[in-house]
Amino acid sequence: MLLEFSETGVVLLSQEWGWLDIIRMLVSAFLAAIYLQSGIDKIVDRQGNLDFMGEHFSGTILAGSFHYGLAVVTVTELLAGALSAAGVAWLLLGWGIVPGIVGALFAAVSSCILMAGQRLAKDYIGATALVPYFLVAIIGLYLYQT
Repeated sequence: MLLEFSETGVVLLSQEWGWLDIIRMLVSAFLAAIYLQSGIDKIVDRQGNLDFMGEHFSGTILAGSFHYGLAVVTVTELLAGALSAAGVAWLLLGWGIVPGIVGALFAAVSSCILMAGQRLAKDYIGATALVPYFLVAIIGLYLYQT
């Protein structure tokens, strides 16, 4: 049979995945989409991001150093996204969970960095928008430890 569902998981093309691995793949795919898009945007539209951050952080302690923050956030987001995407591939191939768990860890760290910036800028609405992404990363970390 091409596709079969059971109480323990899914069999597709003779490869079997348990429900926990499927949930892990979905969380990693979500994190990959969010953080790869955001990290790539920071590279493709670097000037737009710098302009936004210049205005956003004016009047804060980050006013003169947000360029460094942009670089750090870009790297952590790209690592979170790439490792999460690799985590999906590794689970599909049965190679283990290492990239997925490290991707979720970088996603959580990246969310904390972004949260700190939003709070320093007193952008409380922007800060609240980050909470769901942080929670998905934390849930992913938990699921990878189960």
